Amino acid sequence: MRFLGFLLGAVLALAAGHASAAAIDLSKPYGDKYGCINKNGQEVAADQMLLLTDKELITAASACTFTETKAQADGSLVIKAECEAEGEDGKSPATFTIKRSAKNAKKLSVVDEDGNVMGEVSRCK
Repeated sequence: MRFLGFLLGAVLALAAGHASAAAIDLSKPYGDKYGCINKNGQEVAADQMLLLTDKELITAASACTFTETKAQADGSLVIKAECEAEGEDGKSPATFTIKRSAKNAKKLSVVDEDGNVMGEVSRCK
């Protein structure tokens, strides 16, 4: 009987841990103002733009196609990508982390491999 109580406690603790670290769902695009305006193609030119989909990260000066996405225990995503920069030939590897914003749980922060926040994005309407 004690074992059953222990097992039930372990299952409940595990379930609570998963609930607190809700997975980030990229099935719908996220972006800043100009990223969402341009989610279906370049409609408006903008110096600052950030668009995040389940397959790519697009800025005003680059486009990165995801090659690997790994969910982390804290709910964040670590994404490896191949990026093309405007005016440059070829692709270069990059790593990004996508996590919930510390300021607003409805927003996501895009962080580069050096820990710099590239920007915050909201779900596009």
